[in-house]
Order: sequence, then structure tokens, then C-alpha cells
Amino acid sequence: MFKKYIPFIILLAAAFAILYIKQHQRGVGPDPVAIHITPSSASTNISSADSAVQDGPINRHPDQIIYSRHARCRMDCRHITETEVKEILTDGKINYDKIEDNPKGKTYPLEGITQEHQHLRIVFAPKGEKDIEVVTCIDLDTEWSCNCD
Repeated sequence: MFKKYIPFIILLAAAFAILYIKQHQRGVGPDPVAIHITPSSASTNISSADSAVQDGPINRHPDQIIYSRHARCRMDCRHITETEVKEILTDGKINYDKIEDNPKGKTYPLEGITQEHQHLRIVFAPKGEKDIEVVTCIDLDTEWSCNCD
């Protein structure tokens, strides 16, 4: 009697397994309680749209943007230009849930939609007070095939 439901149960189990793997494929991030980073409060004369750009611990207008080899590879695979990276750095919103702290320092993911209509997450790492490094680039809407290390 239950034999006709076995393929459905297997399919359902496979779907849950894929969903679980997809959500956890980047590993465990830092403990959100241990980070203690909150957006800086905006002054009363700054609009709420401006406060999204003004907040945070990174320099939005660095002297130099350094691109890691991995970031260059991801940019190439995902058709992301330096102009789009600068656009996200200037106008993107920090995703505070994805900030990571590792031995090399903190990384800050900024997200936004570019003028080319790509929904991107660019991960930046401050380098000193005046420079910033692009760690990786992610297209949140399209799954690109890529052979980066």
C-alpha cells in the first residue's frame, strides 16, 4: 500500500538535503553575538537613504581599491566590472549578518543592485585606514559556472 509513496518520500528527502547543503555550503560564520557591530547612528539632518551609505566601519572612498586574485577571477566569471564594484562600495548596504572576523581581519559584505541590474554582494576588507581590498564578488541572482580556486 505504501510502495507508491516511496518515490515521493525519496524526492522530498532529497529536496530537503539539497536545501540544507545550499544554505550551509559556505561553512559556519562567526558567532553573531561575538561581533557586536551595529550601524552608527545617523545625525538628524541626514536622510535615512543617506544613513545606509554613511554607516559602518569601512571607508567608502578609499585611496586605492586592491583586487585579490580570487576577486578578479570571480569578477571575470560573473561579468562584474570595476565600475560596478565601486558602485556597490559607494551605494551598497552592509549585510551585518555576513560580517566575518578571521586572523587576517574583518570582511564586510556590501550588497546592492548596479546600474547594469545585477544584484551583487561584494566582500571588502579594509587595508589600513586609506585602502580597501575586494575579497570576492557574488551575483545573488545568477549561478555562474566558475573555476576559481
